[in-house]
Amino acid sequence: MQTSIFFDGVCNLCNRGVNFLISKDKKEVLKFASLQSEYAQNTIPKELLNRENLDTIIVYSDGQFYDRSNAVLKLCKILGGGFYVFLIGYLIPRFIRDGLYRFIANNRYRWFGKTAQCRIPTVDLKDRFLD
Repeated sequence: MQTSIFFDGVCNLCNRGVNFLISKDKKEVLKFASLQSEYAQNTIPKELLNRENLDTIIVYSDGQFYDRSNAVLKLCKILGGGFYVFLIGYLIPRFIRDGLYRFIANNRYRWFGKTAQCRIPTVDLKDRFLD
């Protein structure tokens, strides 16, 4: 089972998140692409992809797209182990979870900064990124 993760390629917080996921994904089932990539633009349904404001993580797994807090919770489920404890988040109504997600997303550049260009994977990680 492959899972695709689409992230803001210029966001430092998002790139740190990708590094974290790579380090925890021992089975190497997670594949990554920036939201700015042509691959993402051609893969993600238009209603999920706001081209002017790439403020969400989008996960494609099991034939479904997940965004915002649902994407984070889906990743916790995929990673398993101790991450299962975070699935308690499903007990919180989505509008509250997504409200917190949006607050962090709206401040991510101010708090964590951003890069001038999208992440370019190293040679040893090239197979983990989608073109």
